[in-house]
Amino acid sequence: MKALKFDKSQQLEFVRQLRARVQDYFAEQEKRPSGNRQLYLKAVLMLALYVLPLLALFIFQPSHYVLILGLYFLMGLGMVGIGVSVMHDAVHASFSSKSWVNRLFAHSMELVGGSSFNWQVQHNVLHHSYTNISGWDEDISHKAILRLEPEEPWRAMHRYQHIYALPIYSLLTLSWIIWGDYQSLYRYTKKNLLLGKKPLAVWAKLIAFKLAYLFVQFILPIFILGIPALAVILGFLLMHLVAGFLLSSIFQLAHVVEGPDYPQADENGRLAKSWMAHQLATTANFSRGKAWISWCIGGLNYQIEHHLFPHISHVHYPKLAPIVQQTAAEFGLPYHEHPSFFKALQSHLRCLKSLGNQP
Repeated sequence: MKALKFDKSQQLEFVRQLRARVQDYFAEQEKRPSGNRQLYLKAVLMLALYVLPLLALFIFQPSHYVLILGLYFLMGLGMVGIGVSVMHDAVHASFSSKSWVNRLFAHSMELVGGSSFNWQVQHNVLHHSYTNISGWDEDISHKAILRLEPEEPWRAMHRYQHIYALPIYSLLTLSWIIWGDYQSLYRYTKKNLLLGKKPLAVWAKLIAFKLAYLFVQFILPIFILGIPALAVILGFLLMHLVAGFLLSSIFQLAHVVEGPDYPQADENGRLAKSWMAHQLATTANFSRGKAWISWCIGGLNYQIEHHLFPHISHVHYPKLAPIVQQTAAEFGLPYHEHPSFFKALQSHLRCLKSLGNQP
């Protein structure tokens, strides 16, 4: 694929000032940009929230459906915690200063049924490089049932997407298991987006991890331990519906809300802004300053800071946000934010309604 080109000559002084100020912050505070004890403790808690209920199910083999579904509900919350607080930093190589630790914890994505390699391509390469650009950012393009950007073809059903979107979001992680990861890897193979890896090795790894996940989730509890099949299936669905809804909602509030733009390249594949100015124009924060929300969702309420500095762990974003906001204001650049999660969610639904109108 031929990459688009950002104009490095634009907003040059802004880029220099912001990078210098962030570097000065870490130097003055004598901190590393990677994770710290706070992050590692949270990682242990989030992994335990997923693993311990699963072990309890296998060890105690409860027969009461309420207990079984309760365990799966906790696992769904654990999936969210692993996704936003462990895997996300690790795939961005910001979880630790040691590359092998990042690679290890990136595979927590496989632990919950996904593919860390697919996430790296879709999220790190396509989404972060080409945020809100039609046809390039897979987070908003080619969704068919949802119209998340103005260049996407309109369908009559999109008139109602602000009504049916949230239930659809619940299917996110289930789609990874059933078809999404296979379709994505097939697409990346055709587009030569395997990041220098051999196709056979990537496909073998994907299939092996998927089979191991299905063994743990279905074969072991139903056919070896004798846990009622219906309870396992219902619990599995509940776990993924909870995780899918929360994960989708968190990530959608960064870009498909009022404020962020959808820039397009010219006929030569060139964009009018520098990459950092582009991130400011296409990204929004929410609930800034609310530490408990930031803790729960891995700092993804600070999406502006994350998009500008994806190599920096989310534990540092609350301190970097005032630096970014002040620098953006000095150079007349936007800094989009919503005061709360629910305000951002309302803005997202209004956005969906607007995008659902026939062009």
